[in-house]
Amino acid sequence: LIQVSLLITAIATLIQVFGNGRVGAGLPVIMGISFAYVPTLLAIGGQFDLPTILGAEIVGGCIAIVFGIFVKYLRVFFPPLVTGTVIFTIGLSLYPTAVKYMAGGAGSEGFGSWQNWTVALITLAVVIFCNHFTKGVFKLASILIGMVVGYIVALAMGMVSFSAVAQSGWFAVTAPLHFGITFNVSACISLAVMYVVSSVQTIGDLTSTTIGGLDREPTDRELSGGIVAQGVMSVAGAFFGGLPAATFSQNVGIVIMTKVVNRFVIGTAAVIILLAGFIPKFASLLTTIPSCVLGGATVSVFAMIAMTGIKLIVKEELTARTISIVGLSVAVGIGVIQAPGCLGLFPDWARTIFGESAVVMSSIMSIALNLILPREEAEAMNAAMNSNGI
Repeated sequence: LIQVSLLITAIATLIQVFGNGRVGAGLPVIMGISFAYVPTLLAIGGQFDLPTILGAEIVGGCIAIVFGIFVKYLRVFFPPLVTGTVIFTIGLSLYPTAVKYMAGGAGSEGFGSWQNWTVALITLAVVIFCNHFTKGVFKLASILIGMVVGYIVALAMGMVSFSAVAQSGWFAVTAPLHFGITFNVSACISLAVMYVVSSVQTIGDLTSTTIGGLDREPTDRELSGGIVAQGVMSVAGAFFGGLPAATFSQNVGIVIMTKVVNRFVIGTAAVIILLAGFIPKFASLLTTIPSCVLGGATVSVFAMIAMTGIKLIVKEELTARTISIVGLSVAVGIGVIQAPGCLGLFPDWARTIFGESAVVMSSIMSIALNLILPREEAEAMNAAMNSNGI
């Protein structure tokens, strides 16, 4: 699973970075096996098995391809206010992940120890210092430098283990249909809904990348190619036992922070990931980085994602209507996941779809409210002018 995930990540990233807009956005984005699907995958896997997950993934990937083809006509439902709200929710929902990493990784031995927090805060301090008090390569490489310093500190404190590296082989190739594929209607529907939501998240990620790194909105062709590539790689990956791939919001934050949008740089990163997929020992070496180091480096990245959402939101005047859309969408999305059991009497499929991801509820609420709530006269005139390119 780990090996094929690395391979899918690398190939999907290369397609996205060097795509022509039909398959691949041609933008500096990193793809990866998305944790946004994890709750749904666990629910399907617990009720059925891994082959059923892979079958549902193929159906979901096809849905994403169709969504991408027609995104030009669907884009009217995702103005900056909606995509900004979704991006803001993504950033907020990532904060607990960063904090858990800083504490050592949920469920790990020593979770919440002073050693983990010391390393995490040192890493974060180096990132902040390099990003705000230096120039040139030190500013651009602030996250990498912070991780290197944090890794050295963790190594000196005896928090790094190389046992997995010693046990890993030097070369391996994944085999197709290793786990098999099975189709189940309810599983396919559940994952298809998640792929639609993930497509909305992809719109948000690509928009964040172009606005934060290129100072412009993405084109219809870029959005279409990005979503289609995501669907194509999910379908292809399922035949090799891989899990759903999506644009990585963490790396969007890095692009926004560093302003490094050179596609050769992103492509080089994809090649490194590709090597890790063929060389298990190299992949194992990457896993020696302690979670606390990753948390200290990425918490600022997640903050940048949330602030990019706010940047999109304030493009529109903060009227009573826009405040209601953003406030209610974020409140319901974040509130549901922070109140475990609040959907306890709902059917399993409903809890799986609506109760496990803040992004799902936030997306649905923001789209619905944007369509339902009446616009003020001046706001409606501005929206009409923008839609006409005036």
